[in-house]
Amino acid sequence: MNRKKKLLLLSDIIAICALVALDQYTKYLAVIHLKDKPAYIIINGILELNYLENKGAAFGMLQNQKAFFIFVAVVILSVIGYVLFKMPNGRKYRILHLLLSLIAAGAIGNMIDRIRLNYVVDFIYFVLINFPIFNVADMYVTVSTAVLVILLLFVYKEDDLHFIGFKQKRYRELK
Repeated sequence: MNRKKKLLLLSDIIAICALVALDQYTKYLAVIHLKDKPAYIIINGILELNYLENKGAAFGMLQNQKAFFIFVAVVILSVIGYVLFKMPNGRKYRILHLLLSLIAAGAIGNMIDRIRLNYVVDFIYFVLINFPIFNVADMYVTVSTAVLVILLLFVYKEDDLHFIGFKQKRYRELK
Protein backbone atom coordinates (compact mmCIF):
# COMPACT_ATOMS: atom_id res chain seq x y z
CA MET A 1 0.00 0.00 0.00
CA ASN A 2 1.45 3.33 -1.01
CA ARG A 3 1.71 6.45 1.12
CA LYS A 4 -1.16 8.24 -0.63
CA LYS A 5 -3.51 5.31 0.01
CA LYS A 6 -2.48 5.19 3.69
CA LEU A 7 -3.18 8.91 4.06
CA LEU A 8 -6.56 8.54 2.40
CA LEU A 9 -7.55 5.68 4.72
CA LEU A 10 -6.26 7.65 7.72
CA SER A 11 -8.41 10.62 6.67
CA ASP A 12 -11.42 8.26 6.42
CA ILE A 13 -10.75 7.01 9.96
CA ILE A 14 -10.34 10.55 11.31
CA ALA A 15 -13.56 11.65 9.58
CA ILE A 16 -15.45 8.66 11.01
CA CYS A 17 -14.15 9.38 14.52
CA ALA A 18 -15.08 13.07 14.29
CA LEU A 19 -18.56 12.25 12.96
CA VAL A 20 -19.15 9.65 15.71
CA ALA A 21 -18.00 12.17 18.31
CA LEU A 22 -20.46 14.76 16.95
CA ASP A 23 -23.29 12.21 17.00
CA GLN A 24 -22.49 11.12 20.56
CA TYR A 25 -22.22 14.74 21.71
CA THR A 26 -25.66 15.62 20.28
CA LYS A 27 -27.13 12.56 22.02
CA TYR A 28 -25.45 13.60 25.27
CA LEU A 29 -27.01 17.06 24.92
CA ALA A 30 -30.39 15.46 24.23
CA VAL A 31 -30.17 13.40 27.43
CA ILE A 32 -29.09 16.40 29.50
CA HIS A 33 -31.59 18.92 28.12
CA LEU A 34 -34.55 16.90 26.80
CA LYS A 35 -34.99 13.72 28.86
CA ASP A 36 -38.12 13.81 31.03
CA LYS A 37 -39.00 17.26 29.71
CA PRO A 38 -41.61 18.47 27.24
CA ALA A 39 -40.64 18.83 23.60
CA TYR A 40 -38.51 21.86 22.72
CA ILE A 41 -40.20 23.61 19.80
CA ILE A 42 -37.79 25.02 17.23
CA ILE A 43 -40.32 25.91 14.51
CA ASN A 44 -43.91 25.63 15.70
CA GLY A 45 -45.77 22.89 13.86
CA ILE A 46 -42.70 21.93 11.83
CA LEU A 47 -39.64 20.94 13.88
CA GLU A 48 -39.05 20.10 17.51
CA LEU A 49 -36.61 18.30 19.74
CA ASN A 50 -38.28 15.45 21.58
CA TYR A 51 -36.38 12.81 23.60
CA LEU A 52 -37.02 9.14 22.76
CA GLU A 53 -35.30 5.91 23.77
CA ASN A 54 -35.61 3.69 20.69
CA LYS A 55 -35.09 -0.04 21.25
CA GLY A 56 -35.94 -0.84 17.64
CA ALA A 57 -34.82 0.14 14.17
CA ALA A 58 -36.22 2.78 11.86
CA PHE A 59 -39.87 3.57 12.61
CA GLY A 60 -39.64 1.47 15.80
CA MET A 61 -39.49 -1.86 13.94
CA LEU A 62 -37.82 -4.94 15.43
CA GLN A 63 -38.01 -3.84 19.05
CA ASN A 64 -35.46 -5.35 21.48
CA GLN A 65 -33.32 -7.04 18.81
CA LYS A 66 -29.96 -5.73 20.09
CA ALA A 67 -27.86 -8.72 18.96
CA PHE A 68 -29.35 -8.57 15.46
CA PHE A 69 -28.65 -4.84 15.13
CA ILE A 70 -25.08 -5.23 16.33
CA PHE A 71 -24.53 -8.12 13.90
CA VAL A 72 -25.90 -6.07 10.99
CA ALA A 73 -23.73 -3.08 11.97
CA VAL A 74 -20.60 -5.27 12.10
CA VAL A 75 -21.40 -6.73 8.65
CA ILE A 76 -22.00 -3.25 7.20
CA LEU A 77 -18.79 -1.91 8.76
CA SER A 78 -16.84 -4.88 7.40
CA VAL A 79 -18.15 -4.29 3.88
CA ILE A 80 -17.40 -0.56 4.13
CA GLY A 81 -13.88 -1.30 5.40
CA TYR A 82 -13.27 -3.71 2.52
CA VAL A 83 -14.53 -1.22 -0.09
CA LEU A 84 -12.55 1.70 1.38
CA PHE A 85 -9.40 -0.44 1.44
CA LYS A 86 -9.88 -1.62 -2.17
CA MET A 87 -11.05 1.70 -3.62
CA PRO A 88 -8.60 3.44 -5.96
CA ASN A 89 -7.11 6.80 -5.00
CA GLY A 90 -8.62 8.67 -7.94
CA ARG A 91 -10.42 11.96 -7.59
CA LYS A 92 -13.73 10.48 -8.78
CA TYR A 93 -13.79 8.21 -5.72
CA ARG A 94 -13.46 10.95 -3.08
CA ILE A 95 -17.22 11.39 -2.77
CA LEU A 96 -17.51 7.62 -2.21
CA HIS A 97 -14.99 7.87 0.61
CA LEU A 98 -17.08 10.60 2.23
CA LEU A 99 -20.38 8.78 1.79
CA LEU A 100 -19.03 5.49 3.13
CA SER A 101 -17.43 7.32 6.07
CA LEU A 102 -20.79 8.90 6.88
CA ILE A 103 -22.57 5.54 6.73
CA ALA A 104 -19.88 3.95 8.91
CA ALA A 105 -20.08 6.80 11.44
CA GLY A 106 -23.86 6.46 11.63
CA ALA A 107 -23.65 2.70 12.14
CA ILE A 108 -20.99 3.11 14.83
CA GLY A 109 -22.84 5.94 16.58
CA ASN A 110 -26.04 3.94 16.93
CA MET A 111 -24.12 0.74 17.76
CA ILE A 112 -22.40 2.55 20.65
CA ASP A 113 -25.82 3.46 22.04
CA ARG A 114 -27.13 -0.08 21.66
CA ILE A 115 -24.12 -1.62 23.40
CA ARG A 116 -23.88 1.00 26.15
CA LEU A 117 -27.55 1.78 26.80
CA ASN A 118 -29.57 -1.03 25.15
CA TYR A 119 -31.41 1.63 23.14
CA VAL A 120 -30.66 4.46 20.72
CA VAL A 121 -31.20 8.07 21.77
CA ASP A 122 -33.44 9.83 19.24
CA PHE A 123 -34.50 13.46 19.53
CA ILE A 124 -35.20 15.21 16.20
CA TYR A 125 -38.87 15.27 15.19
CA PHE A 126 -40.43 16.74 12.04
CA VAL A 127 -43.94 17.47 13.28
CA LEU A 128 -45.12 18.76 9.91
CA ILE A 129 -44.98 15.32 8.27
CA ASN A 130 -45.21 13.29 11.51
CA PHE A 131 -41.87 11.67 10.65
CA PRO A 132 -40.50 9.23 13.25
CA ILE A 133 -38.08 10.75 15.76
CA PHE A 134 -34.45 10.30 14.69
CA ASN A 135 -30.88 11.39 15.50
CA VAL A 136 -27.72 12.68 13.83
CA ALA A 137 -26.39 9.15 13.12
CA ASP A 138 -29.65 8.35 11.33
CA MET A 139 -29.18 11.46 9.18
CA TYR A 140 -25.65 10.34 8.28
CA VAL A 141 -26.89 6.94 7.15
CA THR A 142 -30.09 8.04 5.41
CA VAL A 143 -28.78 11.00 3.44
CA SER A 144 -25.48 9.39 2.43
CA THR A 145 -27.18 6.12 1.43
CA ALA A 146 -29.66 8.04 -0.75
CA VAL A 147 -26.83 9.97 -2.44
CA LEU A 148 -24.82 6.75 -2.83
CA VAL A 149 -27.73 4.99 -4.56
CA ILE A 150 -28.18 7.93 -6.94
CA LEU A 151 -24.46 7.94 -7.76
CA LEU A 152 -24.40 4.19 -8.33
CA LEU A 153 -27.46 4.32 -10.56
CA PHE A 154 -26.72 7.42 -12.60
CA VAL A 155 -23.07 8.46 -12.32
CA TYR A 156 -20.71 5.55 -11.81
CA LYS A 157 -20.39 2.93 -14.51
CA GLU A 158 -19.69 -0.73 -13.96
CA ASP A 159 -16.04 -0.22 -14.95
CA ASP A 160 -15.68 2.45 -12.25
CA LEU A 161 -16.48 -0.17 -9.61
CA HIS A 162 -14.17 -2.94 -10.83
CA PHE A 163 -12.10 -2.71 -7.64
CA ILE A 164 -14.89 -4.27 -5.56
CA GLY A 165 -14.24 -7.60 -7.27
CA PHE A 166 -17.67 -8.39 -8.63
CA LYS A 167 -17.51 -9.95 -12.04
CA GLN A 168 -20.77 -9.28 -13.83
CA LYS A 169 -21.51 -10.23 -17.38
CA ARG A 170 -22.76 -7.48 -19.58
CA TYR A 171 -26.17 -7.76 -21.16
CA ARG A 172 -24.60 -8.25 -24.61
CA GLU A 173 -22.64 -11.22 -23.35
CA LEU A 174 -25.78 -12.90 -22.01
CA LYS A 175 -27.54 -12.85 -25.40
